[in-house]
Amino acid sequence: MENELNKIFASGLEGYELIDAGGNKKLERWGEIVTIRPERQAYFQSGMPFKEWEKIAHLEFLEEGNKSGKWITKRKLPEKEWVISFRGVSFKLEKTGFKHLGLFPEQVVNWRYLDDLVKKDHKVLNLFAYTGAASLVCKAKGADVVHVDAVKQLISWARENMVNSGLEGIRWVHEDALKFAERELKRGNAYDVVIMDPPAWGVGAKKEKWKIEDKLGDLLQISYGLLNPGGRLILNTYSPRIEYYHLENLAAESFGNFELSELWMESFTKKKVFCGYLLRATK
Repeated sequence: MENELNKIFASGLEGYELIDAGGNKKLERWGEIVTIRPERQAYFQSGMPFKEWEKIAHLEFLEEGNKSGKWITKRKLPEKEWVISFRGVSFKLEKTGFKHLGLFPEQVVNWRYLDDLVKKDHKVLNLFAYTGAASLVCKAKGADVVHVDAVKQLISWARENMVNSGLEGIRWVHEDALKFAERELKRGNAYDVVIMDPPAWGVGAKKEKWKIEDKLGDLLQISYGLLNPGGRLILNTYSPRIEYYHLENLAAESFGNFELSELWMESFTKKKVFCGYLLRATK
């Protein structure tokens, strides 16, 4: 493990571009569609005037409170399926009530890592698995994949992505991720790779309240117990409540061999946006 703060910049996802950022917003291109979305890490001045953003944006998400909002259509949308692809797997995009579109483009750094790491017949556990990008990348390598998420609609979305990618055989689990992991540990099941991108807050499948700062230590300890010898953990956290050195201390309590980095994206206008922390650990 290195003591200095490593920085990893996510880039190179075909079909996606972070055009600009600033004023607590970001301007992004997804295929042919350009969006404006809130971004609390873009607290600096944008590289382009907002009036220039308005000339090219198709959609803008307007927040209504802290947890939801609505999309405003600013220009006519292309009449075609909205899809982003990565090395043969396809991810459908669509508007949601929580500013997200079904894909976190900074995760391309993990998809490449998994594409190189995962082997045929590896057992992979993807917790808080969202619409399944990491699950699909691992399944495409021939792995035995268990996909866990507390939101039934997201599992349906992930299943559609699997079918559209010409894959099959992912095991879908609609359950609270931490509770499922605890039960897997008690059952004596083990994995070669555990992936997780836990939300800062949320509600479980049975309306359990979730705060990452309360559960992160447990997640790391349980993940260590679930891994086969030599197994890998890949974890992201975007929560402002989790600081670098706190995560470093928690990782050291469970894993002796780990690397902790800051994850960033850089816009076309050279604005740098912080995307959270990336932990990769080996049992």
